[in-house]
Amino acid sequence: MKYWDKDIETAPRAELEALQSYRLSVTVRRVYENVPFYKELFDKHGIKPEDIRTVKDISKLPFTVKQDLRDTYPYGLFATDMDNVVRIHASSGTTGKQTVVGYTENDINIWAEITARALTAAGAEAKDFVHVSYGYGLFTGGMGIHYGTERIKATAIPASVGNTKRQIQIMQDFGSSILCCTPSYALFMAETINEMGIDKNTLKLKAGVFGAEPWTENMRKEIEAKLGIKAYDIYGLSEIMGPGVAFECCEQNGMHINEDHFIPEIIDPDTLEVLPDGQAGELVFTCITKEALPLIRYLTKDIAVLTHEKCACGRTLVKMTKPRGRSDDMLIIRGVNVFPSQIESVLLDIKNITPHYQIIVDRVNNLDTLKILVEMPTDMDFDAVRLVEEKEQEIKHAIESILGIAATIKLVEPKTIVRSEGKAKRVIDNRNQY
Repeated sequence: MKYWDKDIETAPRAELEALQSYRLSVTVRRVYENVPFYKELFDKHGIKPEDIRTVKDISKLPFTVKQDLRDTYPYGLFATDMDNVVRIHASSGTTGKQTVVGYTENDINIWAEITARALTAAGAEAKDFVHVSYGYGLFTGGMGIHYGTERIKATAIPASVGNTKRQIQIMQDFGSSILCCTPSYALFMAETINEMGIDKNTLKLKAGVFGAEPWTENMRKEIEAKLGIKAYDIYGLSEIMGPGVAFECCEQNGMHINEDHFIPEIIDPDTLEVLPDGQAGELVFTCITKEALPLIRYLTKDIAVLTHEKCACGRTLVKMTKPRGRSDDMLIIRGVNVFPSQIESVLLDIKNITPHYQIIVDRVNNLDTLKILVEMPTDMDFDAVRLVEEKEQEIKHAIESILGIAATIKLVEPKTIVRSEGKAKRVIDNRNQY
């Protein structure tokens, strides 16, 4: 069994909790003294830093939500002087004002350490060539994996996204042995390899680390069969630390959370009460080592289950299941966060269409597709093909400019979309992700 940091990854529970308690108390005092937002929030709830002495006190603390990042945009929740911030990442901003996250040099070191743990757990070694097909830029995927690769002294291939045939050529020529990308792109690569007439067994790929979108066990089997590799899950979110917050081990039955840096909780999304091991609820994280942006009890909206049961791999870090859904109605389409309300907002700004629509999400040839049915007004000439096509193109361009992803638009005749007396069924998701 290979570990990157055996002392921490297999630490006795009491030792790990003692470390968490110390780091939590230090972090709470630091944000109270350095972030006006947290001082005001803690004062409002009657919490003083000295009230937080052990990890068991964490439930006394109030929650942080994404809107808090937006309300304090861009740097209002930073707990350090900007002179200490060496890197900025940000969300796409598709659901409103983008959220900005920052890292000090020490934060980057920690990020590299936790992704090094993930890569090692997936079998990566110094002799490997890690093909990074996550996007580079403000998105955290590419840079996060890249630094972990260099930390273990493997060779990083910063392929980024797109130009799939060239990527496969690089795999052949450079000897890529570990593939890191979204699981849907891994399957697309597998199909392209087949279409190019390349025998997958001539590639040196042995494992893949896949994340940034939900995927099923069946999808894992398909990737492993088509690429001839072991497929491992990785979890992260930009607000906390990007990829590497949690990672899968050789057991492939849940992701170990790097608890020496993040304290996880599962809460009931309705009552906000903490739930015990084994119960599904909303995942909450508290950062206990981050210097630039240490979020306290951040509500992720991801629904998952925690378990402290002993793992056969020997790691004592708590495990989380793959996210089973969201506590809000957000969709993740080709790695982009999309809320149905965004689509509705775009449609309502377009003249001469009705507010009746339906969103159909599917997975075709292993890539997510988005189709939107929109009802035409009763006075529109449905037989005027040119008018229909122009309107569909107008909607298509508006959706792409706001969401940043392509959609198929189909105008349908009045009153053909099923009405509901209750909550309208706006979304049909055929991907069966969870």
